[in-house]
Amino acid sequence: MSDVSTSVAAADGADCVTEFLVDADAVPEDYGEPVFEYADRHLYRVAHDADADCPCVCLGEFDTPVDRFFAHAGDLEVVFHAESFEQLQTIVGEFRDRYRDVDIQRLVRAPTGGAPRDSVFVDRGKLTDRQLETLRTAYEMGYFAQPREANATDVAAELDITASTLTEHLAAAQRKLFADVLEEGS
Repeated sequence: MSDVSTSVAAADGADCVTEFLVDADAVPEDYGEPVFEYADRHLYRVAHDADADCPCVCLGEFDTPVDRFFAHAGDLEVVFHAESFEQLQTIVGEFRDRYRDVDIQRLVRAPTGGAPRDSVFVDRGKLTDRQLETLRTAYEMGYFAQPREANATDVAAELDITASTLTEHLAAAQRKLFADVLEEGS
């Protein structure tokens, strides 16, 4: 399941409702009829018992916009938007009470002024200490500036490594960071 558009709280004992899009070629047989069919995806609406123990019902209780649910290999990734940091703390606390194995992977704060941006979380923790040091040194020396202020030989000498090793460290670090920026895996 992906691209959850809404998860709505139950009102006075009514069912909670979740709407989501599913790739047309990946619809399970037990889903029934879609609410709407696009060329490559189908929109479904599912009603949940207000007492159901699932994340979409929990988020619906907070009237929280859900960006997406993504289920894979027994794990569930939930992306939602909290109105405030206090609401986020309350929701995370509720999730931890209900789902003991919950693990917060990313918190992203949207820009508060100006035009909205396409923000993504970049996990520097994926980099080794050496890769981070190499990137930082190359950046500080102007290796990535236009025009370039330092070449690979200069940066490698500063780090006491060969230019070839510098290139390997930079390529490995860039590959990891680009995976986050391009949202290609976790």
